[in-house]
Amino acid sequence: MPQARLCSCRGGRVLPLLLAYVCYLLLGATVFQLLEKQAEAQSRDQFQFEKLRFLENYTCLDQRALEQFVQGIIQAYQSGDIVLGNTTSMGRWEFVGSFFFSVSTVTTIGYGNLSPRTMAARLFCIFFALVGIPLNLVVLNRLGHLMQQGMHRCARRLGGTWQDPAKARWLVGSSTLLSGLLFFLLLPPLLFCHMEGWSYVESFYFAFITLSTVGFGDYVIGMDPSRRYPLWYKNTVSLWILFGMAWLALIIKLILSLLETPGRSYSYHHSSKENFKAQSWRQSPDGEAEPRSPQPGCSPEEPMGIIQHPEPSTQVSCCGEGN
Repeated sequence: MPQARLCSCRGGRVLPLLLAYVCYLLLGATVFQLLEKQAEAQSRDQFQFEKLRFLENYTCLDQRALEQFVQGIIQAYQSGDIVLGNTTSMGRWEFVGSFFFSVSTVTTIGYGNLSPRTMAARLFCIFFALVGIPLNLVVLNRLGHLMQQGMHRCARRLGGTWQDPAKARWLVGSSTLLSGLLFFLLLPPLLFCHMEGWSYVESFYFAFITLSTVGFGDYVIGMDPSRRYPLWYKNTVSLWILFGMAWLALIIKLILSLLETPGRSYSYHHSSKENFKAQSWRQSPDGEAEPRSPQPGCSPEEPMGIIQHPEPSTQVSCCGEGN
């Protein structure tokens, strides 16, 4: 009976969640359609106008020959070659460019501006991604775990000093969020502004789209043939992607833990080299945190008493006072 009640409770929560998810997607589709449809029509009409005017100025060309020429330009761009002025190739498959392509592959960003053309490279890319993507997830998980351990360590020290673990956790979480915003989302766009000639908004857009692994490919570094990029540029951006994705994954995990916390009480666990000692805290009527002992039925062995979260050192108690 308890297991059946738990399954029905979980099933009742999934349906509203799926409904909210679909509604969110429909909202996004509606907003994007309203914002982009008119711009798409204007761009298409502008291209047709420019093509007709070009044919009028150069009567020796017919429309079929011009379309074949445009198709060749598109294929050259998809291959990573840009024909502008005297520059026929930017050396996209040099070692630095190949390393950046490897990073975009294992991180699943996939900008789409560069892809392997030979069959041997495509087959190698498949096996490289099969091993590299799980390896990248393991690395990101370990980096995020180290960041999380540092947060918990600071929260324990501040909580012991202030005798207010809730305030300490809030302060440490806010500091982690603000410092990450500064180092991974607010300062890197300044580098992109200088190196790429983008505006700050465009650079910030590229930074977020990259770290979130969306990777549309409309903005990619090192694509301007009129600029000379130093060797350290793409390597530095690759490291920024790795640590930035770990930080963003940590922030998303913290947000999920806050959204999934149903009650006011929580358990605060201390870890050592040999064992784990748990100390529970609850809020008193005057808003201060005071320790209390675990109640019967709230042991970790009972699935109905504890809601497990992804964080290895944080658990939420559902059977405290007031629940």
